[in-house]
This record gives sequence, C-alpha cells and structure tokens, in this order.
Amino acid sequence: MNISFVKMHGAGNDFIVVDDREEQFPLHDRDWMARIANRRTGVGSDGILLIQPSKQADFRMRFINPDGGEVDMCGNGARCIARHAYTLGIAPISMSIETRAGPLHADIVGEQVRLQMMDPKDWVIDQPLKVRDQTFSYTFLNTGVPHVVLETADVSSVDVDDLGRSIRWHAAFQPEGTNVNFVQRTGPGTLTVRTYERGVEEETLACGTGIVASGLAMARRHGMSLPVQVRAAGGDVLEVNGDLSLRGGTQVTLCGPAVTVYQGSLLYRAPLASGKAKE
Repeated sequence: MNISFVKMHGAGNDFIVVDDREEQFPLHDRDWMARIANRRTGVGSDGILLIQPSKQADFRMRFINPDGGEVDMCGNGARCIARHAYTLGIAPISMSIETRAGPLHADIVGEQVRLQMMDPKDWVIDQPLKVRDQTFSYTFLNTGVPHVVLETADVSSVDVDDLGRSIRWHAAFQPEGTNVNFVQRTGPGTLTVRTYERGVEEETLACGTGIVASGLAMARRHGMSLPVQVRAAGGDVLEVNGDLSLRGGTQVTLCGPAVTVYQGSLLYRAPLASGKAKE
C-alpha cells in the first residue's frame, strides 16, 4: 500500500501529515510507525498526524508519537494539520478540530495559524521536586498533555536531555509521565523555552503545548500580561494569549508558523505471521 504524505513543521517541530479520511492508515502496526518516524531509517519526524472524518468537527486529528504510541494532543501538530486541511479544501479558513483531548478551533491568519486551545487544568504551582541531589520549584499544568515548567536564569546552560529525562520519569508524575519545559524570562513579555518531549524522549526544536504551558505558568507566576512572545529552541517566536482571571485560564490561543516542506509516498507492507514483511 502506498500512503501519500506531506512533511510539515511548526517552529521546527516536524511532522508526517496524512490525509486518512478513508481510515486506511495502519495504526495497528506500531513498529512500522516508529520506523517511519526514525530520522536515520525513515522519513524522520516528531510525530505522525492523521486527518480523519469527524461527526462533531470539520475533521478529527490523530497524533502518533515517534515511539508509535498515540497521545491526546499536540499544539504545533494541530496548527500544521489545520494548514494542510485548509490547503486540501477539507476545512474552511476558520475550522473546528476533534482531538482526544477535546475540541479545538483554528484560524488561518496569513502565513500563520492561530489555534484556540482547551482550557488548562490540573494546575500545581511552585511545588518542590527533588531530582538526584537537587531540589527544584516547578509548576505543573495540563494543556492537552501534561507539562512541568521550571524557570531558569540561563536556559542555554541546561542539559535538557539529561535533566528532562529524569523529571519525565520521576515517580511524582507516574504512571503517565510528563513533558518538561525549561524557561528563561528574557523581557517584560518575552520568554525562551526548551522542551524535553515525552514520547520523542529527547529535546525537540519546539513543543506547542509546552510553549502554551510555559507562557501561562510564567505569566501567572510573575503577574505578566498576556499575550507573551515565546522563542522556541528552533528560533521561531510564537504568541501565547488568553485570560488567566478565571478557572486558571480560558480562551487560550497559540499563534505561529505552519510550513509545508515536501510531499512523498510511504510504502507499507503488512507483516507476515513470522514478523517479516510481505513482499
């Protein structure tokens, strides 16, 4: 089976995007999905995005991590899939998206996409966390997926993969684990963020839900006015906006680029009972 796809990125967070309205994509084959997401032996991506039919929205988004596991939400992925759905004529310029985390709304704004997120939940503010021989003060919130936010004076000096991995697997956040964001305040309304992503299991150039979590956490911690401008590790700047006066945050939006890089075709061979691919 040949599966057409486009490669896209949102602020350096890159995805394999597939129009799967006929629902033929082999979601059952987790090993194959992990192989095509691999950067040495496959296309390479931070995740696989599927456009599927929806009875309650313009389309349904499915998101598969590079380890082959499905998760509820991806902010940069949602902006990319919104751009692609609009390009294909599947969705209008102002659209609704069904996700496992809940309904989303997206608007195409020139070269950018503005995504209205679900309300953040499960806030835990300025709690101590002991990692190895150090104690950190962290904020936790769920912006579609769980995120820890740690403020640092110099985000460039953080060993994101090492420290992020230790926090991601920390007993305090099991059994699901968490994404981990290291944030530096660089101005009255500006931040720089680096993120260790659960499922990718390393630092990525950007994480949409992490950028939102970081922007909201820092605004709440420091009394900053929204919107805030957040620079991702890849260099792009995204805008986080919303209202923090009610229920820990409402009307939250993420606005930034969603870029199509190239298109291609994936070859899928169903595995035989022996585990070898059918020729």
